[in-house]
Amino acid sequence: MDVVVGRRRLSVGELGVWRGLVDTTDELRRRLSVQLAEDSGLSPADYRVLLALSEAEGKRSRSSRLAEQMEWERSRLSHQLGRMEKRGLIRREDCATDSRGAEVVLSEEGADAFRRATAPHAKAIKKHFADALTPAQFDALEDILQSLERHLRR
Repeated sequence: MDVVVGRRRLSVGELGVWRGLVDTTDELRRRLSVQLAEDSGLSPADYRVLLALSEAEGKRSRSSRLAEQMEWERSRLSHQLGRMEKRGLIRREDCATDSRGAEVVLSEEGADAFRRATAPHAKAIKKHFADALTPAQFDALEDILQSLERHLRR
């Protein structure tokens, strides 16, 4: 793999591939968001929070840890949690080990909504993403994503 260091400009081809990536991933996200809402009534943000809580020990997490894990600003998470709490998907409780903090807890309603949404969401991912690619393209995409990840971590 050749790495060009010090390149100052994108080529027309590179810019075209970049625009294709941005436009295609935007459209993929849009379609998956619409399908998720139609199938479950959940937004992608709802689903991300429910996923994180479903994987957390005890189905609970400090709100600060959740924001860090999801790479969201605390204010964004707080607004999202407020909307979800009104719908009964989560609860916020005082932290037992730190009186200054709060824990976000996956409610039974939230766990049920997450379970009901997961199979249709996976089906939509398969339809709109996986079915479009061959095994060789998946291998190439995995290699590309790993290269980008390594580059961004430098």
